[in-house]
Amino acid sequence: MRVIAGECKGRPLKSVRGQLTRPTTDKVKETIFNMIGPFFDGGQALDLYSGSGGLGIEALSRGISHAIFIDRYGPAISTIKKNIQLCKLESRAEVYRNDVSRALSILGKKQARFRLIFMDPPYARQQIVKDIESIIYHRLLEEDGKIIVEHEDTVCLPGEFNDALIRVKHHTYHGKTAVSIYEKQK
Repeated sequence: MRVIAGECKGRPLKSVRGQLTRPTTDKVKETIFNMIGPFFDGGQALDLYSGSGGLGIEALSRGISHAIFIDRYGPAISTIKKNIQLCKLESRAEVYRNDVSRALSILGKKQARFRLIFMDPPYARQQIVKDIESIIYHRLLEEDGKIIVEHEDTVCLPGEFNDALIRVKHHTYHGKTAVSIYEKQK
């Protein structure tokens, strides 16, 4: 696992020990950023169910100004912090150990807005629709913002959410992985 492009290109990233997290492969990460970027001129990113922090770190490396990482698993939080240090991105990142539902509510109260929101929940405990509805409710997505969801390919997500979000891309990878990208509608 490594940073694929941008200012931190080629830097290796540590993965979380054990079987409780499933890191996004370099191939899937590269495809995601080819679909949404590949480079950015600022903005904020939110990396939910962060695991090792690979998606948020990749966004920072490619030009996102600031990223917030959320995970509730202690070893994941330690790994994210180590990876941010390895890439020398401490001044542009915040890491919180919290439940995603609670974190979305807190960010809503703070009126936070994000250009990119990454979601890579554990396949066994996916509550993707509920999380996306919470993102919409709390108005966390900027105009033209995107939600990027990595999910099991057997999970069937809606094509749109109440005219607020529409799925603009969907890609399935060999194995069990699919990526759905939603964009905020004006």
